[in-house]
Amino acid sequence: MIEPNHNKLTIIQQYKLLDSSRSTYYYQPTGISEQDLKIMAIIDETYTMHPYYGMRRMAKYLQAQGFSVGRKAVRRYYQIMGLEAVYPKMNLSKRNQVHKIYPYLLKGLEVTYSNQVWCSDITYIRLQRGFVYLVAIMD
Repeated sequence: MIEPNHNKLTIIQQYKLLDSSRSTYYYQPTGISEQDLKIMAIIDETYTMHPYYGMRRMAKYLQAQGFSVGRKAVRRYYQIMGLEAVYPKMNLSKRNQVHKIYPYLLKGLEVTYSNQVWCSDITYIRLQRGFVYLVAIMD
């Protein structure tokens, strides 16, 4: 995008044309520090065991472990890691009046042999390297 050796335009002129700051050309991104990696590892381990820990409780837990972090830092770590505390939320879903209500076909049906009724469900399980899906199918 920016050509440092352009024969007609300087770097400043090129950035003015792009309506951008010249400092973005010289910016050197820094990696995540060892301290941040340690904190994120502890947050990940603790979150796996206690997914209901919010920012305040996680900050207190980390402070008890000897780390000097506050609520806002924990919020930043949660955002970087894509975490959110699990808690019961209000059920605000309302049925759309236009949608058809399907009848429950198994009401009053006596299941007497296999392959008469099938059901299935799907969920995901968190692992170290991501998620795996678990599907259960029963007859």
